[in-house]
Amino acid sequence: MQIPVIMQTTGLLILSNVFMTFAWYGHLKNLNSKAWYIAAFVSWGIALFEYLLQVPANRIGYTQYSLAQLKILQEVLTLLVFVPFSMIYMNQPFKLDYVWAGFCLVGAVYFIFRS
Repeated sequence: MQIPVIMQTTGLLILSNVFMTFAWYGHLKNLNSKAWYIAAFVSWGIALFEYLLQVPANRIGYTQYSLAQLKILQEVLTLLVFVPFSMIYMNQPFKLDYVWAGFCLVGAVYFIFRS
């Protein structure tokens, strides 16, 4: 049984986004008292795992989707990962702007995938 390309791509991109979100923002909570270069090296180590997932995701996805479609998919998934991360892990309040940003991304998905 073959997993559809969109499912493979989306699953790998979600996982890669989790790693990248922690690489970009996790140090603000956990390494705030450390020197910036320590946070940078830790983030770089986390980002390695992101790339180990993101590169195959895009290679798989590019077999059926355009570069623009892959980029828009990535942006949608970034928001879907970032909002729970910011609320749950970083203890940030929910903002209605997340909803409006989501609607804008829905529009972007429509226009990039309509052809």
